[in-house]
Amino acid sequence: MCTVVVHVPVTPGQPVRLLAVRDEDRDRPWRRLGPWWPERPGILGVRDERAGGAWLAVDPDASRLAVLLNREDLSDRGDDQVVSRGAIPLEAVGDGIPEHPTTRGFNLVEVDADGAHLMEWDGLTARRSRLAPGTHMVAHHAVDDPGTPRIARWLEEFRSAGIAEGPEWWMPWLGVVERSTLDPAASVLRRDAHDGHVLESLLVCTATVGPAGVEVREAIPATPGTWDDGLIEGLRSGIRSSPEGASDRSSTGATSGRSGESAAQ
Repeated sequence: MCTVVVHVPVTPGQPVRLLAVRDEDRDRPWRRLGPWWPERPGILGVRDERAGGAWLAVDPDASRLAVLLNREDLSDRGDDQVVSRGAIPLEAVGDGIPEHPTTRGFNLVEVDADGAHLMEWDGLTARRSRLAPGTHMVAHHAVDDPGTPRIARWLEEFRSAGIAEGPEWWMPWLGVVERSTLDPAASVLRRDAHDGHVLESLLVCTATVGPAGVEVREAIPATPGTWDDGLIEGLRSGIRSSPEGASDRSSTGATSGRSGESAAQ
């Protein structure tokens, strides 16, 4: 299951920082950050090719970003009564999410220039709450849930590591990600069997969202679910989206790849 680490600043006007790790079946096709939805001009996202939705979506002009994580669905709805989760991030950075989504359960981290919110949908009840200043982790239950081993083990490590000065603010957090792989049961980069599928960490994204706009970077592990130093270089030279909606794909391009969180299932 995916992991999001988000830092909400204490001082108004400072940017929100986010690290997102996407877990998915490596054989599920996807596209890296790009403008894959002509019906939504200006929107960039990580696209699931099977269902056409997004795992992460961003509107650079509006300084909005949303990233999706799966959550247990408590409803008794059949598969013919639900639709893809993949529309949720796109709706979140667009006109907004329906009050009662017709999808399976999810957690959605929403970030804009004013802060960050978590929307929780378990198939029965939707809850949206503002994240307090500080560093938080979200997986497939509540925010900062100690029942999730990687949150119980690494949340305080992320908080202690803090945010570095300058454009590579994410380096202390990547140090925590690297150390976490020494403990497979609580690693942030993962390879898990889940519901008959093997889900692996296939994409790492960082984002800065604030009054000055949005910057998103991405990197792919050389071996899914494992640490390699190439992640650092990937984030240094990866896609950067600007407030004007421009995108720099100088190192990686927006190409077909292997999928992340089961956003479209």
